Amino acid sequence: MKPSIFAFFLFVTWSLSLSAQQQTDSLKNKKIDLDEVVVSASRATDKVPVTFTNLDKTAIQKVNLGQDIPVLLNYLPSVVSTTFDGTGIGYTDFRIRGADNSRINVTINGIPYNDADSQTTFFVNLQDFASSIENIQVQRGVGTSTNGAGAFGASVNILTDNYSEEAFAQISNSFGSFNSRKHTVRFGTGLLNDHFAFSGRLSRIESDGYVDRAFSDLSSYFLDGVYKDDNTLIKALVFGGEEITGLAFFGLNEARLAEDRRFNDDGLFLDSDGNVQFYDRQTDNYKQDHYQLHLTQRFDENWVGNISFHYTYGRGFFEQYIESDPSFFNGDLAFYRLPSFESNGETIERSDLVTERFLNSDFYGTVFSLNYTDTKWNIVLGGGFNRYDGEQFGNVTVAEFAQLPSIPFRFFSNVSDKKDFNIYTKATYQLNDKLSLFGDLQLRNIDYEASGELFDPSGFLNVDENYTFFNPKAGLTYRPNNKNNIYFSYARANREPARVDFETGDPEPESLNDFELGWRYVSPQFQLNTNVYYLDFENQLVLTGQLDEVGFPIRQNSGNSYRLGLEIDAAITLNKWQLRPNLAISTNKNSDFLVEDDNGGFTNLGNTDISFSPGLVAGNVITFNASEAFSASLFSKYVGEQFITNTNSNPIEAYFVNDINVQYRLSDIPILKSIVFTGQVNNVFDLEYENNGYVFFGESFFYPQAGINFLVGATLNF
Repeated sequence: MKPSIFAFFLFVTWSLSLSAQQQTDSLKNKKIDLDEVVVSASRATDKVPVTFTNLDKTAIQKVNLGQDIPVLLNYLPSVVSTTFDGTGIGYTDFRIRGADNSRINVTINGIPYNDADSQTTFFVNLQDFASSIENIQVQRGVGTSTNGAGAFGASVNILTDNYSEEAFAQISNSFGSFNSRKHTVRFGTGLLNDHFAFSGRLSRIESDGYVDRAFSDLSSYFLDGVYKDDNTLIKALVFGGEEITGLAFFGLNEARLAEDRRFNDDGLFLDSDGNVQFYDRQTDNYKQDHYQLHLTQRFDENWVGNISFHYTYGRGFFEQYIESDPSFFNGDLAFYRLPSFESNGETIERSDLVTERFLNSDFYGTVFSLNYTDTKWNIVLGGGFNRYDGEQFGNVTVAEFAQLPSIPFRFFSNVSDKKDFNIYTKATYQLNDKLSLFGDLQLRNIDYEASGELFDPSGFLNVDENYTFFNPKAGLTYRPNNKNNIYFSYARANREPARVDFETGDPEPESLNDFELGWRYVSPQFQLNTNVYYLDFENQLVLTGQLDEVGFPIRQNSGNSYRLGLEIDAAITLNKWQLRPNLAISTNKNSDFLVEDDNGGFTNLGNTDISFSPGLVAGNVITFNASEAFSASLFSKYVGEQFITNTNSNPIEAYFVNDINVQYRLSDIPILKSIVFTGQVNNVFDLEYENNGYVFFGESFFYPQAGINFLVGATLNF
């Protein structure tokens, strides 16, 4: 940690705090909601010059019929969701402004959720978590300082349910195409003795999936307990679950798509008679448990503090059948560190195998924030320390021909240890009635060690890196009147390479300069948000379109690159109609992109499109509120052509998908408070499309999505 930067950081923090203490005006009639304090340190308001979208509980629950969080966010600006099973249940993913999920910072109650080692987010391990969410804020671009990996495309800040002052019980069930079903039970005690509240949830989600054998068997729980008084909030949460999913990570080439869009290569093998068979335990199996403790204290009408402690325990494996025939995942005994042997005068070098590859990890730490607010200042001093301790290893459990030295036989093993410390201060100062200034300084230090054998015997993990990043941000917001809000900001962000980057190369850390210029307009019937952004990258780690041996996307430093875009979203109310259109137009380029040629040299392809970055993404939600009891919505999403690689080749075709959602609330029922019936028809025009893919030996492989399908559900509120 450079002493000069650290000293400057402390000086600015002290100066801002001193200025705040000198303010004499008070907030006698305004108190910060202590529930919101848990996440307020990393959230933006309309006084902060950051581009963001809020999604409240009502909007989330309207479409919560079993699909994962990335799919529920699909209709927000610049969001492109993808699924492996074709329905949005199980393994799902998303990109925002073209950035993949390893570059999107996700926090739950201010606690980092991204896997510290891979930097990715696995929403399959948050089974039915949407049923326990109060609201979500999506900040596009660098955003404000937060905990965990740096946000290079966006940050997603999730706040779990607030406590309920009244007791409640809820039973939700939904059913749909491909034998999909969700069963959820929720309860809350209400506020007991004016101080205590407890609530919980149990969920089960199952689906056969659109893709053959891409099934999901998901179970989860959520428990929380709250103590509160006027100035203190103590909140303890325990949540987690187990996922068992059928592997469906192999895409289909164009020939196979034309023949059978639901075909799944994962687990295919030939029996002794040459007949095609499928291994019935070709599955991913993982458990994850989260423990959070949040302590929030209001010291007076100006000062509020929060400290949180967390621990996440993850463990699991995926099981695969490996054929002896030469292929990408082949039964070469040497590959699995097994010796060849003689049988009937023949040297046996291959065998059908069954492998299990494990990931066990502990992630724990603390985050804190101290907030000062008066009529002119809003200052936050925050930070955290988090540590990740992980182990990956692989076992051969069955071999058809070879003799295993032990059962199981461990053929590779490696470990990771990552420590992440950050401290930040951010302040908004109301200069006058129309102009406010914003500053945000973050210092982040990462110590990352990883070592051991990799799945591929030709590779060995040997990482011992220490990074110190200084991430300044500044901007201003101008409010000429109560309806208009104009903002401009600059943010600098740096981030370290992920584990997969070290496995496949010698990566450099990447840097980003983010410029945002926006205008917000608010009136009772019309709201408009529009912004222009320019993201200037140094050594951006871009997706190559290829996968490693385990199925992780491979990235490489691309030198200089940029993203320039215009985003527009609006909310229009016309009597019983509401429209929420959004549009994102962008150009995303690698500058002087180099590719290696057959002679070991490099060819300059000039400015090429960044992979998985469509130039046009548009969405719309049209809602008709016939009454307080009945509403109907049409969700539309257009995603323009995008390329799998960075060489302007291997395109994914543009697609335009529409879903219909209807909801009816029946109230004033004996025993029940209400019954809410929900129905949704996805891909109502039965479009054949693919939204993701990869390249293998120069050929494109795609992930097909389901045609027209439906989900219906009923929620009983007691």
